[in-house]
Amino acid sequence: MARGVPLKPIESVAAELGVPADAVYRHGPFKAKLALDWVLARRPAKPGKLILVTAISPTPAGEGKTTTTIGLGDALRRIGRRVAICLREPSLGPVFGAKGCATGGGKAQVAPMEEINLHFTGDLHAITAANNILAALIDNHIYWGNPLNIDPRRVTWRRCLDLNDRALRNMVIGLGGASQGVPREDGFDITVASEVMAILCLATDLEDLQARLGRVIVAQTRDKKPVTAADLDAVGAMTALLRDAMAPNLVQTLEGTPALVHGGPFANIAHGCNSVIATRAGLSLADYVVTEAGFGADLGAEKFLDIKCRLAGLEPSAAVVVATVRALKMHGGVAKADLKGENVAAVTAGCANLVRHVENMRKFGLPVAVAINRFTADTEAELAAVAEACRALDVEVHLCNHWGEGGAGAESLAHAVAALADGGTAAFKPLYAADLPLTEKIRTIAREIYRADDVEFPATVRARLAEFEARGFREAPVCMAKTQYSFSTDPDAKGAPTGFTLPVREVRLSAGAGFVVVLCGDIMTMPGLPKVPASSHIGVSPAGHIVGLS
Repeated sequence: MARGVPLKPIESVAAELGVPADAVYRHGPFKAKLALDWVLARRPAKPGKLILVTAISPTPAGEGKTTTTIGLGDALRRIGRRVAICLREPSLGPVFGAKGCATGGGKAQVAPMEEINLHFTGDLHAITAANNILAALIDNHIYWGNPLNIDPRRVTWRRCLDLNDRALRNMVIGLGGASQGVPREDGFDITVASEVMAILCLATDLEDLQARLGRVIVAQTRDKKPVTAADLDAVGAMTALLRDAMAPNLVQTLEGTPALVHGGPFANIAHGCNSVIATRAGLSLADYVVTEAGFGADLGAEKFLDIKCRLAGLEPSAAVVVATVRALKMHGGVAKADLKGENVAAVTAGCANLVRHVENMRKFGLPVAVAINRFTADTEAELAAVAEACRALDVEVHLCNHWGEGGAGAESLAHAVAALADGGTAAFKPLYAADLPLTEKIRTIAREIYRADDVEFPATVRARLAEFEARGFREAPVCMAKTQYSFSTDPDAKGAPTGFTLPVREVRLSAGAGFVVVLCGDIMTMPGLPKVPASSHIGVSPAGHIVGLS
């Protein structure tokens, strides 16, 4: 479908936002980078309104959060609003793994789909290179006499790769003799979990980027003092690799709505939001900016609000929570194979998940609308059950068919969201105060967002958190890393579980990004491939077209 829709030259898309041609750096006819200097120089007297699209806890049945973000953007444009969409860049890990592409679906897509999902403008490759040059410099420093006295047992900086490969999670490097380096334990994270990705997405300009990179802690000395990227003289090379990647990317939807697609941290293991630079650019160019945060609202939205908005000074005007009847049935206890038949009781039970996410968004002071990404098999009785659950919360439910109709299928949602954003009722506030101890920030999220009874902190974790606070990071926000499939750390606990304790396994300091990563349960920072990965169906046709991306 995406290949069959004629696209506008990227200069025409830019002109709709008022971007001059000399600030558009083409990467082919339909995608471009916007000149960073031009973007940073814009200071509008009245920035646009920021609208967050989030979702219920994801299931294999699908929710369509990105598709709804795109459909809502197209719908706002159809009703005469000046709009920009802000999305994350896809990672090759999911594209070739289990989840598939991340450019929407049906008639609600950003394009050129194949290019965005694969190499795009090279940003993720630049991040991978910047991460790995730092890793190489650490081992090179140790090899050449180790003047900083780095303890090889306490190197915390890991290499990265933008693919799923479980075999690289833990390894020993430097084998093969003295000329091959110093043997030590190491491992790979997926690129979108790298602190360099988080830094690029939170940096406000090149100067801020360099300062953040310099603060990255990569190891400890033998007397347990921190070693930074600045200590290794790595910042200049890393910045050079990232310079072009800092500029936001411009593409379009199938209806020609401008879309800024930039940065791509996962929300289950990172902070799940597109770049601050792209979001601010959108707010300076459009009256409404529609953005999404990864996975369910307990992960992506919480981090968007507690990390990105807090650190960047952003104030959203409204939130949309996306659900499907199919997914609500799964949260109500129905297996994926049994979703076809009507099951009002399961929908009603599954609405507990939707209700909790709506309640959580209101804790941040945001007005909320619910979008049902409609399937043809949904029955009137099932849809009525969703409306009834939301009526008790005094929340409007909008049936959307943007997948099949494009922006025309989401106009009701667009009118409602514009009214919420224009109504001035938003009173955004983060969930926790910056001066709370790190343990209490974690406990606040666990109790208020996940509804856990308590948090389990092993002694080693408590000691690490105390160490972080002693280093001056008490006021840092926390970035929770846990399964996306449940409010708890048990991926099979669907719906709205209660009565559980949140187990914290490990904590890591991302000093450059400015937050503390909290790993809960069995979450991995390098995913693995499924038994039959999506890569099995991807190829190139005799005509030279990429096939199998979905």
